Amino acid sequence: MRSVKCVVVGREELLLSLAIVQHCLLGAGSMLPLLDGQHLHTDTKKRIFLQVTIGSLHFVLLSVPSMVNLGEIKLHIGINYDDSRENYRKSICQTMRLLLHHILEHTEDDTKSLFVIIKIISDLMFFQGTHKKEFDSRWKSFTLVKKSMENRLHGKKQNIRALLIDRVLLQHEMRKLVVEGSVYKVVHQELLCDLLLLSTSTYSQVRSRAQHVLISAVGTFSFAYRDLIPRILQLLSPQHTTGTQQQFKVQQTHTQNTYKLVSGLCLNLTLTLCVFQGALYCMLCMQSGNCLASARDWDCVGEVWPALVRCGLSPSMTLGKSSIACVEIANHIAQSANPTSCLEAPSLEELNEGLQRQLIRNVVGARKYEKLVNDLLDCLEDSNLPWKFEHMATDLLSLQLREDHPLPPDAVHYFTQGLTHDSISIRKMAVAAMAGILKQLKRPRIKVALKPSDIRSRGCVCGGSGGKCWLQYDSKNLPLSEEQWDSQQYVEKTHWGYYSWPREMMIHAASEKRKHDLPYEEMSEVLITYRTQNPLPLPQYYYHYYIWCLFGEKIIFEYFSDPEFIDQLIGFLSLEDRKGNDSFNPRRFCLFKGLFCNYGDVFLPLLWPHLEQLASNPHESSQRCVCEITAGLIRGSKLWSFSKVDRLWQLLCPLIRTALNNITVETYTDWGTCIATACEGRDPRKLHWLFEMLMESPLSGEGGSFRDASLLYVLQGGLAQQQWRVSELLHRLLTYLEPKLTQVYKNVRERIGSVLTYIFMIDVALPHTHITYSPHVAEFLTRVLERLKPLMSEPEIHNNVLEENPGDRRAHPSCQTAQDGAEMVDGKRRRTFTNPVQQQLKLLPLLFKIAPVEIDESYDEMKQDARTCLSLMSQGLLYPEHIPLVLAALDEMTVSRSWHARFSVLTYLQIMVFYNLFTLLSVPAAVLHIRKLVMQLLLDEQLEVRDMAGTTLSGLLQCQFFPLDSSLQTELQTLSQTRLPLARGELASIDLVRRHAGVLGLSGCILSSPYDVPDWMPQILMDLSDHLNDQQPIDMTVKKTLSEFRRTHHDNWQEHRQCFTDDQLLVLTDLLVSPCYYA
Repeated sequence: MRSVKCVVVGREELLLSLAIVQHCLLGAGSMLPLLDGQHLHTDTKKRIFLQVTIGSLHFVLLSVPSMVNLGEIKLHIGINYDDSRENYRKSICQTMRLLLHHILEHTEDDTKSLFVIIKIISDLMFFQGTHKKEFDSRWKSFTLVKKSMENRLHGKKQNIRALLIDRVLLQHEMRKLVVEGSVYKVVHQELLCDLLLLSTSTYSQVRSRAQHVLISAVGTFSFAYRDLIPRILQLLSPQHTTGTQQQFKVQQTHTQNTYKLVSGLCLNLTLTLCVFQGALYCMLCMQSGNCLASARDWDCVGEVWPALVRCGLSPSMTLGKSSIACVEIANHIAQSANPTSCLEAPSLEELNEGLQRQLIRNVVGARKYEKLVNDLLDCLEDSNLPWKFEHMATDLLSLQLREDHPLPPDAVHYFTQGLTHDSISIRKMAVAAMAGILKQLKRPRIKVALKPSDIRSRGCVCGGSGGKCWLQYDSKNLPLSEEQWDSQQYVEKTHWGYYSWPREMMIHAASEKRKHDLPYEEMSEVLITYRTQNPLPLPQYYYHYYIWCLFGEKIIFEYFSDPEFIDQLIGFLSLEDRKGNDSFNPRRFCLFKGLFCNYGDVFLPLLWPHLEQLASNPHESSQRCVCEITAGLIRGSKLWSFSKVDRLWQLLCPLIRTALNNITVETYTDWGTCIATACEGRDPRKLHWLFEMLMESPLSGEGGSFRDASLLYVLQGGLAQQQWRVSELLHRLLTYLEPKLTQVYKNVRERIGSVLTYIFMIDVALPHTHITYSPHVAEFLTRVLERLKPLMSEPEIHNNVLEENPGDRRAHPSCQTAQDGAEMVDGKRRRTFTNPVQQQLKLLPLLFKIAPVEIDESYDEMKQDARTCLSLMSQGLLYPEHIPLVLAALDEMTVSRSWHARFSVLTYLQIMVFYNLFTLLSVPAAVLHIRKLVMQLLLDEQLEVRDMAGTTLSGLLQCQFFPLDSSLQTELQTLSQTRLPLARGELASIDLVRRHAGVLGLSGCILSSPYDVPDWMPQILMDLSDHLNDQQPIDMTVKKTLSEFRRTHHDNWQEHRQCFTDDQLLVLTDLLVSPCYYA
């Protein structure tokens, strides 16, 4: 570097000089070549010898250069640089570095000059004539102009010449901005070091601007983060803080003035905080979103994570076993014809070399992974580590659980010990980590293939019937002995077989020799033999990982065999965490599931006294704890032998009975989740003890209505997981519930309705599907309708609040039956895709009578359920063959004596037509039928029914369900012209209904075209104007129609008035414009 003579200048003069340099650089940036110099090697060219020792084997690995060219791609931007001339960009760089260090040493508070220097450094590294921010602004403006001037009829390529020129200029500027993947050079390293120094400045604005440039540079230059991370970690290291403190101890010795001592100490704390905060922001890379602590590089992660734990703050790559396949993938890409590779296909020698490199990289990656785990454990062993950083280190350690590599035994020991840690946060992380560790240590099970051809020979058809009886729950063929247990084939996936079978279905072998009964001393020997005879497809130097699995299993065994540890664990798990917000914890369930799956019932004698004590305690946290352990115990015993499973259920059944007797409002959902989780993915024949116990007497009434509803909820959770595999249990449950449909208590009735939904959920009629063995809705509704005859015979059900008089409900048990039926249909409509139309039609007359016309919260739940049920039924999908049945049922209700029923027919018809519009339009006879039905109700004697018929007619005309032809128009005009006799009487009322029906029909025609004026509208408006002075309710109908017409046609009236003649406009003006008071 050339010697520079120092000249003392003022801050204003210096700032002015820096501004001139910056603007000169901006003006000539496109003409100056980029910074060049010696390349900085970042492990891409160097040969590094690595010594790896695995067990008794010693390797010396050589990191060979990459087989792919990692050089930068230089794009030509239209300028040929003259290399013979001096590179002014380099000269400015050297001068700015000297000036920067001088300012930081003597006048660090000159922040304005530092701001300009940071801009100059950014332009030196990146600027070639265009800034990214300015380019983004121009690109956004270009996009908006192009979108506003485009002509979609001409396509995307038909743009004006000015837009094409702007697009070419923007493309050229885009080429200037391409600097990603640049080679990292020595000059870049020097500038990045200066930026890092500024990023830890005392002044926040200086830090912020320098960090922004630094992060951009890290994302631009290849492998720059490897050079930057050690420097950042040096700022975060405890030695750096200790050194600063030592300096101020000396200052304290030599300072006599107390004021100076306090000021110096505060300055020390401020400087340390600024450096610490700046270094963390650089590590976080907030602007780019790519945190350096999570870089996909084992070297970086291995350095950063322990350093963050040791000093102050802070995830996943593969170890490389599966990355061996990348060699084969790269070979396929190179040989691909579309797209054609620009490189030659690798030879066989190159493929072998790449494979060997990957194998070596796998070994190195595994050793780095082990080192990272051990470093984190070393940090956790430090007694001086603050509790916040202990939690962070534990969290980082839990992130090291992997599928392709077992966790080291020391980490297993830490997490097992953490289950009884004093901190609740560490206990939670330990529970989650132990669930993963137990899944990682899960022993491989022997499976046998069941060929689809063997299954088809038993009769493979869609649905739950056919030749699938062997999968169904059959109380006459339950595995009650060891021979029956081992002779049956169990399919744990309950969804297999209903529609199709997998191509190759693997089931657990029934003759597998289980190793759960082995004593502790023989466990290691058997597992070593097993893993040696069944090795994973890994190199030989991975054998020590098997030893890790054995040590991990022994560590867990030792801890859970300790009664004191079990006492502490259960004590912590039964504590209340967040009162009112706790729920069934799936992580604790996974912990106990893995424990009983891997070790069998070895720990059950130690846990059982605690389970009995928890089950007898009605407290919320105790019940939740026994729920989690019970669910894990049931799921973990999936592959136990019959003798052990039988002994288990002899203990579990009384325990569950005791717990369900103590069930409360806070715990019934936990028990429902427990049973549902325990039955998920299990063959129901293996759980027959549980199902038979729950089916004993769920509605005994011994514990009150809440206990009955809770037992039904728990039973429902278990049966719902089995889907179509428990048809016999569903039949038995339906037979048990039918006599109890008239329950007095509301919560029990609602739960019965929900259970009935699940009972009939499998009763689905799909094409090419056989009838299921499950209960059928048609048969059930036939029996229910017999019990609803008292209600069916009543002409109308009044809107009485029956809940106020419970005696009325006992006197009318058919009300409870009707409510259960409505809730069942409601739930089935919500949870299934098809509807049993023929069976639902039988309920329509009753629902039409019960459903209220207007919405009123004072109505009892039966009327609200009927209204909801009608709404959902009307939204159901109709097939063409169902349409005549529905219309016949509606015709029957149009002559009902209850005007509520006739009113509900119209609301039902509206929704049914709109949800099945295209299906109904494909049947012309149905369209004529619906038109006739609406016209019939338009002549109804009840005013509310006529108003709803007019609204329905307007909606059908608006969606063009049927056209407003001359015949319909003539019919409505004829009705509206009905003469009213002077004398009042029955005949006069009939004429008034006919005249009002015609006016309502004409009003519906007007309202069907709210924003345009068809050809027929002016004449109909004139016809309506003749009825403005008719008697009630005709005049009000006309006034509402004219008011709505004025509102909807006001915005475009200048255009719409062209459709009227002068005489018609004069009449409309008199009708629509209110008379002036002062006229």
